[in-house]
Amino acid sequence: MAKVLFGKVHSIKMQNTAIVEVSRLVPHPLYKKLLKRSKKFKIPTDGQELTVGQMVRIVETKPVSKGKYFALLKAKSQPSTDNGSEKKKQTVKNDNKKTKTKKEKKI
Repeated sequence: MAKVLFGKVHSIKMQNTAIVEVSRLVPHPLYKKLLKRSKKFKIPTDGQELTVGQMVRIVETKPVSKGKYFALLKAKSQPSTDNGSEKKKQTVKNDNKKTKTKKEKKI
């Protein structure tokens, strides 16, 4: 049975090729902390329109070329461009006050 992986489109700069980044969580052997590991796979696009950040499902196939051995199974969703859901950044006003160093305090 072929491997089926879920990842995010990382780059579409090559002609007829996209790069998909697949991330997974792996526990550290000794400390058991979950570490994020990722790997990038090249896939042929076959004329399909993909965008950077889009979630896709890829499946292992026979090698299409030297670096392409996965194929696009299904494009899940478009990247969200909704600005309303993002938290607004709070800007803090800087008063440009100088703080005295140790040498200045002694004088």
